[in-house]
Amino acid sequence: MNYSDTLKIIKLGRFQFILGGFLFFCCGALFALLLNAKFNLNIFIFGYLALFLAHLSVSYSNDYFDLKVDSLGKPTKFSGGSGVLLDNPHLRNFSKYFALILIFLSLCTASIITVYFQLPLSFLALIILGNVLGWFYSAPPLKLSYRGLSEFSTVLTGFIVPGIGYTILMGKLDINFIFFVIPLMLYELYFILNVEIPDMDADKLGHKKTLVASHGRYMSFVLIAVSALIVTLYYILLSVTNLYPGIDLNTIILFSLIPSTFGILSTFKKSDNRKYTNKLVNYNLTALSIFTILINVYFLYLL
Repeated sequence: MNYSDTLKIIKLGRFQFILGGFLFFCCGALFALLLNAKFNLNIFIFGYLALFLAHLSVSYSNDYFDLKVDSLGKPTKFSGGSGVLLDNPHLRNFSKYFALILIFLSLCTASIITVYFQLPLSFLALIILGNVLGWFYSAPPLKLSYRGLSEFSTVLTGFIVPGIGYTILMGKLDINFIFFVIPLMLYELYFILNVEIPDMDADKLGHKKTLVASHGRYMSFVLIAVSALIVTLYYILLSVTNLYPGIDLNTIILFSLIPSTFGILSTFKKSDNRKYTNKLVNYNLTALSIFTILINVYFLYLL
């Protein structure tokens, strides 16, 4: 394997998504610390390592199993695969087997640290579930993204990823986390709909049963706006419960207005033009990224 192939393999990893996963993981971990969990650097590092390996495997397996569909469209920064395997067929088998190796390493890491650090079995269960969803998102026989379950699977990761961060430090999943994670799950719906919008035509040709392929781009932008607005409303309702007295939810409400605003703006012009809608997708995903960064920074400030 030469230097050029090494760079292409790194590109296959699509590390912009890995960063987003890390920020969601940190949301859960920091929230646990705000509820008086004790920080353990070793547990934090190795807990995230198990998640990182699982998350990274998804990029390689999806590019392999979605190769036919990806060949029907054009990749963007956030969708359509990396494009590496289309131009480098000699790396296809590597991509599949590397994904399997990463899954194996993720499960081994999670199993070892569960025993060594006496972590709850819920942590191991979340890692296993994350790996299963990541592989079968596009792999047969389940092929979840081809059976109308891509959005459900992604929303579930909005529970799994911060749940791992929370569990390794808090030592359990509890009702405090359940109420906290609901907006993050809705933001995963916001995320996946935006990712699917540029791929609508290719997904239709490839028989992927996504919400975007079934209902079109404009209706998907409406769903994006609705999901973001529900998050803002949820935070408003949560703010009157005094459930988390150490957190000023009004600040988080302000943060949530960023994705909500861009989500609403994306519905103003009813257009099906791919180039135009891709710009809206970039704005929406940037807004979501800003929210995720801000909530992590705010939690760090509170600590």
